[in-house]
Amino acid sequence: MSGGAATAQVPPKVTARARRRRGAPKSFDRPRFLRVFAALVYLFLFAPILIVVLFSFNSQKSLTVMDGLSLQWYEAFLSDPVLRESLFASLQIATVTMVIGTILGTMLAIGLVRSRARWSPGLNILMLIPLVTPEIVAGISALLIFWQLGVKLSIFTVMLAHITFSISYVAIVVRGRLATMGSEAEEAAMDLGATRLGSVRLVLLPGLWPAIVAAGLLVFALSFDDFVLSFFTTGDDVQPLPVRVWSAIRFGVSPTINATGTLMMVVSLTTIALAVMLPRLFGRRESAIKVLTGQEGG
Repeated sequence: MSGGAATAQVPPKVTARARRRRGAPKSFDRPRFLRVFAALVYLFLFAPILIVVLFSFNSQKSLTVMDGLSLQWYEAFLSDPVLRESLFASLQIATVTMVIGTILGTMLAIGLVRSRARWSPGLNILMLIPLVTPEIVAGISALLIFWQLGVKLSIFTVMLAHITFSISYVAIVVRGRLATMGSEAEEAAMDLGATRLGSVRLVLLPGLWPAIVAAGLLVFALSFDDFVLSFFTTGDDVQPLPVRVWSAIRFGVSPTINATGTLMMVVSLTTIALAVMLPRLFGRRESAIKVLTGQEGG
C-alpha cells in the first residue's frame, strides 16, 4: 500500500522528465567517427564541383595552378557566339520539354490513378520502363525511329526525345501526390453541380500544383543537363550546350569549360530554388522539394 501511495504521489512532470532522460541518446549511441565519415562523404561528393567552380575564376590559363581571381573565362564564354547559341538552344529545349512533358505527364498520372479499369495496374508498371531503360538505349531507339520516318535531326527531334523521356518522371511525382489526396473533394464538387472537367480544374489541379511545379522543374533540370539523348538526336544546326562542351573537350580542356560547367550548375540550382520558393510565394504551405522527395503528405 505504501509503495503504491508513493508511486501515486510522484508528480507527472518529474515522470515525464525521467522518461525523456531515459530515452535521450547516450554518447556511445552517437560515435564521433560517423560525423567524420559523413564529412568525408560530402567532401568526396562536392570537392570536384568546388574545384571546377574555383578554377573557373582562375586568372591564368591553367587547370592545376591557381594564380589570382578573374572573370575572363566567363567573358570568353559570353563572347563566344557558338557557345551562346548552344546555351540558348539548351534553354529552349528544356523550356519546351518542361511545358509539354509536364502537361502530358500530369494527364497520364491522373488517368492512371483515377482509372478503375482492369489494365490500370499493368499500365502503372509499364510507365516505369523508361526510368529503368539505359539512356543510351533510349537515344539509339529515338535515332532509329527518326531515321525510319525520314525526320531530319534538329532541335525539334531533340525536343521530341526529351519530352518522351520526361513524361514518366512527371507522372511518377504527380501520381505520388495524387494517391494521397483521395477523390472525396472531387465527388463533393460534382455533387454541388460541377462537371467532371470542372472538378478537375477547380479541386484536383489546385491540390496537385506543388507536385506539378516540382515535376516541371525536375524535367527542366534533366533536359538542360542531358547529354546522351541530345547527342543521338541533334542534327547539323545549333548543338545543345552539353554536346557542344563534349565536342570542345575532344580538342583539349580549357578553363572556359570550367566557366561553362559552373553556369550550367547555376541554372540547375536556380530551378531547385524556384521549386522551394514558388509555392510559398503563392501562399501554399507545401514545399515542392518535400513533395518531390515524398515527404509531404496529402
